[in-house]
Amino acid sequence: MTVYTTLDSPLGELTLTGEQTPDLGFVLTAVSVRGQRGGVTVEPAWQRDPTPFVEAERQLKAYFAGELHDFDLPIAPRGTEFRERVWAALDTVPYGSTVTYRELSAMAGVPGAVRAIGGAVGANPLLIIRPCHRVIGSDGTLTGYAGGLDRKRALLALEGALQPAARTV
Repeated sequence: MTVYTTLDSPLGELTLTGEQTPDLGFVLTAVSVRGQRGGVTVEPAWQRDPTPFVEAERQLKAYFAGELHDFDLPIAPRGTEFRERVWAALDTVPYGSTVTYRELSAMAGVPGAVRAIGGAVGANPLLIIRPCHRVIGSDGTLTGYAGGLDRKRALLALEGALQPAARTV
């Protein structure tokens, strides 16, 4: 059974989803923002219950307050083997830094697969938690964020990673 809750944030209302698993207990499966391309749509069969999300909410609030740099939450997003490899590479991009799609392709072990990397980054179901906002164009432009470029800019500014010359496309 999928459970969900919502959380107000500086980016707007976030929807958090999760489920109970036999191996890991409760896991976070998605974090999305209203209006996000490919974001979560709450299904009628889902149960609204904020209780299992207390720690995720605490960590997200601490992140937005500038007090948390690394999330430590049980997560279980679903994706293809390729996407999961890209998402694992995303997890290694440190707070306050950025990488290009080309650099991320090398980190994921598929050098030169920039378009495929972009697709996997865009399909990341865990906005903020898994830092897809830290991926930028090779010329320093802020490109391709499912939550919108204004939100990407805000997250990078919060982390101190926004370059003064960063442009948007």
